Amino acid sequence: MVDEVPIVQSVDRAVAAMEILAREGWVGVTEIARELEIHKSTAFRLLATLERRGVVEQHSETQKYRLGFAVVRFASSVRSSLDVVRAARPICDRLSRRADETVNLAVLEDDDVVNIHQVNLSSSRVTVDWLGSYTPLHCTSSGKVLLAHLPPAQVDGLLDGPLERYTPATIVEPRELREELLRVRELGYASTREELEEGLNAVAAPIRGPDGEVVASVSVSGPSYRMEPERLPEVGAIAVEAAAEISRRLGFLGDPHEQDPD
Repeated sequence: MVDEVPIVQSVDRAVAAMEILAREGWVGVTEIARELEIHKSTAFRLLATLERRGVVEQHSETQKYRLGFAVVRFASSVRSSLDVVRAARPICDRLSRRADETVNLAVLEDDDVVNIHQVNLSSSRVTVDWLGSYTPLHCTSSGKVLLAHLPPAQVDGLLDGPLERYTPATIVEPRELREELLRVRELGYASTREELEEGLNAVAAPIRGPDGEVVASVSVSGPSYRMEPERLPEVGAIAVEAAAEISRRLGFLGDPHEQDPD
């Protein structure tokens, strides 16, 4: 039961205060304190903390508060992922049936790949549940796709420092990985051969938003005894087709193989 889970009171109050501001617009400290049934000084400290993080802002004359632009950034991030999932869901279903393997959607979050949607409509339903999980950039097909379409300076930052070796096949040399990323751009898809887990192969293709920027990836993964190395180009090609269709549904009208915008 959710009610049995302990809550952090300060966090609960902060969210409640944000809900009040979302409902009312500009609100004073006294009104917040009254509705939350807390002391006025407590409400002031709460709002001051949220203001420091950009979650709320204070009017210079009235001293009242409203939601800040940080909330817009949070909402934009969630909405973007939801839009991708909504546009991609039927195409991922078809891709899973066509490839007869597991299909995942993924986006870049900080230094990792996060999987936001998974479907397995193949004849073999045994699969790992990657939904909501974070995976490395350098040894996953989705990670390679997302890395390959980032500005070089950002790639340099993400590859700075030693890369973790997960299997004997993991690419841990930055120069070798950069060469791999060039191939990804040339081919239009990325592949991994037992680089994250032994016995697991995958391919992924980039999904572009309306402005041509790569916003996500769609991948097909399966056991190496089914997704053999010689089969990867074939699966890569259908992943590219699926990614292009998802991109069109998101409003991208250009060539999916075009160079990324500066």
